[in-house]
Amino acid sequence: MHRAYICSPLGGNVSANIENAKRYARYALECGMAPFIPHFYALILNDDNKEERNLGMLAGLSMLWVCDAVWVFGDEITEGMKTEIRFAEKLNIKVRYISENDLRKSEVKNDKFKKN
Repeated sequence: MHRAYICSPLGGNVSANIENAKRYARYALECGMAPFIPHFYALILNDDNKEERNLGMLAGLSMLWVCDAVWVFGDEITEGMKTEIRFAEKLNIKVRYISENDLRKSEVKNDKFKKN
């Protein structure tokens, strides 16, 4: 399997954004990718604490270089996401943008498939 680094908002409403990251990970799996989800560091680190947030960012970025692609989800690009995207571009890692609308279409399609 190819590896996809999941890039999406985390700060603000962390719990809702982690739930979204779960959706994004499932989407990646259904597309045949093995997702890496740096958001899960927020389950053990405090994203509101600058030092802990930086530690989580550093840990995530250290894994980005082993990924085959960065998949950017959502319609908002945060500063943290911009850092991840710039790093991927420096490493010549493909960046793919997936809108919320694209994700919903896939979820509806997969839901219909599961019911048949």
